[in-house]
Amino acid sequence: MASPSSSQQQLELSSTPPPPSVVPNYFRTDPTLRSSRQRLPVYLPPSSDDTANWRTQFISSRGNEYFCEIDEEYLTDRFNLTGLNTEVPYYQYALDLVTDVFDLDADDDLREQIEKSARHLYGLVHARYIVTTRGLTKMVDKYKKGDFGKCPRVMCEGQPLLPMGQHDIPNMSTVRLYCPKCEDLYNPKSSRHASIDGAYFGASFPSMLFQVYPGLVPEKSTSRYEPRIYGFKVHAAAALARWQDQYREDMKTRLRDAGMEVKYVEDEEVEDDEDDDEDQGFDPKERVVGDATSGRMDMGV
Repeated sequence: MASPSSSQQQLELSSTPPPPSVVPNYFRTDPTLRSSRQRLPVYLPPSSDDTANWRTQFISSRGNEYFCEIDEEYLTDRFNLTGLNTEVPYYQYALDLVTDVFDLDADDDLREQIEKSARHLYGLVHARYIVTTRGLTKMVDKYKKGDFGKCPRVMCEGQPLLPMGQHDIPNMSTVRLYCPKCEDLYNPKSSRHASIDGAYFGASFPSMLFQVYPGLVPEKSTSRYEPRIYGFKVHAAAALARWQDQYREDMKTRLRDAGMEVKYVEDEEVEDDEDDDEDQGFDPKERVVGDATSGRMDMGV
């Protein structure tokens, strides 16, 4: 007896036909079609996540948690994009992709280049957007939630950080994290964040945010770590001596850079003076005592 065809097996596995309203766009598995041997795929309509725009997909991608979503009204205003056409390759195509009006039938290589330019364009516009009123509001929400991480310094007690760049020019440095409590910069922990260009946030962003929201400025950290040995503080004179030696070396370097030749009384010169006194038959200690005695005699007159 001949075995039934594959199409007959599919009809037997499904007791009810699929509804006519199904839109065959995305390939999925119907839970009603189950068999001990196989699970047959059917087409179901797309969900709302499948139709997300380019900006939403960019923000939700791993490694882009520092960015906020730019309003479409800001992107479509040509004044906000002044000068960027010379900074971004395939500028118009990249802008069309960011604003979801891209309809060019491009090959994979060209599409990849346009996608790269779109990400670069979004980052440059992002640096301008986050210093606006609307952009600052979005970044403050992320700052309060700690989306940018916490300060690794123990004395800052988990102070939230802010992303910033050390330069406003692209490809100069990667993003840094600024702590408003200790006022220092840190590198991101994640390698995904460490590769973000610092120009996508700009060097003025933290200062602008605290100018607009002065109530968010934390109290400066006054506590410092005190080195101890077996519970005892390290003598302050040792630290002072190290500081004096370092300050002297720095001063020598500055004077040499300025082209000035300054002589210092070194220990060798002091030893030479003592050797000269010994050669002449004078005892340095006796000379000091004699000077001191004569000084007392003069004081008594």
